[in-house]
Amino acid sequence: MHVSTKGAPAVAIGSRIEWTQATWNPVTGCSKVSAGCEHCYAERMARRLQAMGVAKYARGFEVVTHDETLDLPLAWRRPHEIFVNSMGDLFHDDVPTEFILKVFDTMRSAHHHRFQLLTKRAERFAELDRLLPWAPNIWMGVTVESATYRYRIDCLRQSGAAVKFLSMEPLLGPVPHLDLAGIQWVIVGGESGPRARTMLPAWATDIRDQCVAADVCFYFKQWGGANKKRAGRHLEGRLWSDRPLQPHAQLALTVS
Repeated sequence: MHVSTKGAPAVAIGSRIEWTQATWNPVTGCSKVSAGCEHCYAERMARRLQAMGVAKYARGFEVVTHDETLDLPLAWRRPHEIFVNSMGDLFHDDVPTEFILKVFDTMRSAHHHRFQLLTKRAERFAELDRLLPWAPNIWMGVTVESATYRYRIDCLRQSGAAVKFLSMEPLLGPVPHLDLAGIQWVIVGGESGPRARTMLPAWATDIRDQCVAADVCFYFKQWGGANKKRAGRHLEGRLWSDRPLQPHAQLALTVS
């Protein structure tokens, strides 16, 4: 069921997500689609905000589009890296195609920002790809939490996105023999929060080695799970924070 509301702006500057700077939520709410969704942080947050009486989350984690937030990035004069829909999935079946196109129109117009989209619904994303007005500042990613979902990479690879990335978080198993052709960035992380499942170090180091061999940027986000007490974001004694360059032009990223 799709619901459209008008309420408080769905935006946050200074994101706690390590690989971005801000979040923009023209859609909130989602439903579980694969193993990585089992302990969804966004669902927990939405229920908490609903209990606190936040109007925008009156329907909890039901899929809701927020038309009043569509133009928000245009008002931010300083360039930002913006994660689109940290509290939902833009390509959920309950999000109308027309609304998705409006989101893309905003991203194209706000060309001074870098937008990072992420989905587990690679099939719908692939179906809509030919309709999407891609621009160099719109990056696209898919979640690949285990080898079961490696097919999502093929959907991503065939898209028109200028930069294509993988979020392998929460990493729930080994993913050997990755085909990284056409992929510019891989983010790996263990699961956090209550009942977090364990990520074995060998799973992370194997993906790192595959990225190094393929000359793909590798970003290690966190250990999570039973390894959460390990020192910071270090993997085998060092930080891995590689990021791809913006095609055609570099953004001067400054958080306001």
